[in-house]
Amino acid sequence: MRTLILLALVGLGAQLVDGSLGMAYGVTSTTLLLAIGTNPAAASATVHLAEIGTTLASGASHWRFGNVDWKVVAKIGIPGAIGAFAGATFLSSLSTEVAGPVMSVILLLLGLYVLVRFTVRGLPVRSDKPLRKRFLAPLGLVAGFFDATGGGGWGPVGTPAILASGRMEPRKVIGSIDTSEFLVAVAASVGFFFGLAGEGIDFTWVLALLVGGLIAAPIAAWLVRHVPPRVLGSLVGGVIVLTNTRTLLRSDWIDASDPVKIPIYVVIWLGWAAAVFWSFRAHRQAKAEEETAKQEPEADSVSA
Repeated sequence: MRTLILLALVGLGAQLVDGSLGMAYGVTSTTLLLAIGTNPAAASATVHLAEIGTTLASGASHWRFGNVDWKVVAKIGIPGAIGAFAGATFLSSLSTEVAGPVMSVILLLLGLYVLVRFTVRGLPVRSDKPLRKRFLAPLGLVAGFFDATGGGGWGPVGTPAILASGRMEPRKVIGSIDTSEFLVAVAASVGFFFGLAGEGIDFTWVLALLVGGLIAAPIAAWLVRHVPPRVLGSLVGGVIVLTNTRTLLRSDWIDASDPVKIPIYVVIWLGWAAAVFWSFRAHRQAKAEEETAKQEPEADSVSA
């Protein structure tokens, strides 16, 4: 019973983060399952089965709050489903020992870009041109593949790439990524059923993760609508940097000891906190300037 309660809390916390920042549900949940001895394929299958329910609830909540661009969902979600099915089907025969660190390096660079861009310059100036299928389709295919083979990756790959394009505001990026993840979760689950024949999957654990995620989904959708975009961009960038730095430090490429890891984590946390504080202060200043600009015409009309 204690394990089920813990899993429900993990599902709640993971979905709250995922629904607010567009990533980290799979990474958080899979990490716990692996820590208690679940084999990688079964862990990823358990998480993706739970994600069928959580992503459906999250997508509905984001749609309710106006955070979804359905054209983007279709253009990235369908290729993502294909990639997820392929990744799930061949997970047992694939090695991610090399692919994982390589992906982390790329994501770390993207995370740094997003963090610096939103902290220093604020919301990117969006282009009038829509996101094209030739950009979203390959992105979805790669993100879906890594999501299934690594137990998480749809958000960490998709969210920073679309954010970096500067063509969508953060809340719609997050809402669209979360909604399209439903297709990825379904396809990955089907692939795991073909590959594992249901072996090693504890459906009680799936239910516990699902319950926690369902509770958090509407809260996260509300949160992402009300958090200032500039602050949200800094939060997303910090999550990407911290998560992928942790992966690299634990990889066979580096395999850093605790005396090396701890100072690095401290520097990242302090830098991340400073970036979020700076973004929040800049947002408050911009809002004050907007209010002042609105009041000036009103004062002029009254005096006239």
